[in-house]
Amino acid sequence: MASRGVVGIFFLSALPLLCLELRRGIPDIGIKDFILLCGRIFLLLALLTLIISLTTSWLNSFKSPQAYLKEEEEEKHEKRQKLVRKKQQEAQGEKANRYIENVLKPHQEMKLKKLEERFYQMTGETWKLSNGHKLGVFDLPEEPPETAKETVTVALRSPSGRVLRRRFFKSCSSQVLLDWMMRLGYHTSLYSLSTSFPRRPLEVEGGLSLGDVGITVDTVLNVEEKEQSN
Repeated sequence: MASRGVVGIFFLSALPLLCLELRRGIPDIGIKDFILLCGRIFLLLALLTLIISLTTSWLNSFKSPQAYLKEEEEEKHEKRQKLVRKKQQEAQGEKANRYIENVLKPHQEMKLKKLEERFYQMTGETWKLSNGHKLGVFDLPEEPPETAKETVTVALRSPSGRVLRRRFFKSCSSQVLLDWMMRLGYHTSLYSLSTSFPRRPLEVEGGLSLGDVGITVDTVLNVEEKEQSN
C-alpha cells in the first residue's frame, strides 16, 4: 500500500513535467518522439516502483522479527494470565470445598438432628434417638375373645396421646404389659408404666399376675418417659 501511494505521488508529480515538455515541443515533436517520451516516463515509474518495493521489503525484513517477538511475548503473557486465573479458580474451589465440609455440612447435620429430636419428642418416640437398645421380638399371648371370662382390657396411652387397647386374661403375668410396651417401640430403659388415677408407678414383676398388681378391671395405663440422669 505504501509503495502504491509513493508511485501515485511520483506519477502525479511527473504529469506537470510531461505537460510542460509536450507544450514546449508541440511544434517540433513527432509521434515517434512522443512514444519515446512516454516510454521513458513509464520506465522511470517502473524503476521507482521497483526501488520502493525492494526498500519496503527490506524494511519489513527488519520489522518482522520485532513483530514476531512482540506477538510471542503477548502469547506468553496471555498463557501466564490463564495459568494464574486457573490457579486462582482452583484455590477458590478448594476453599469452597473446605467451607462446605467443615462448616455447611456439620451445620446442616446438626440442624437435621435437632429437627429429628423435636419430631420424635412430639411423637413420643424418643427411644429411637438412643443407641444400643435392641427391641427384639416379644411374643404376646393370643388376645382372648370378647366373650371370654376373667379378662380385662388394658389401654396404653403413649406420650404422643395415642391410645392402644388390648384384652388379656387376668391370670397373665404382669410382665406382658412391659413386653407389649416394648413391642410398640417404647424401651423399658427409657419408659415406664403408671396408673392414671391415682397416678403412681405400676410395679410389674414377672412372678405376679395382672390381678396381683391390681389390674382387675378395665384400666388405662400411661407410658411415661423416664428422667435421664446426666
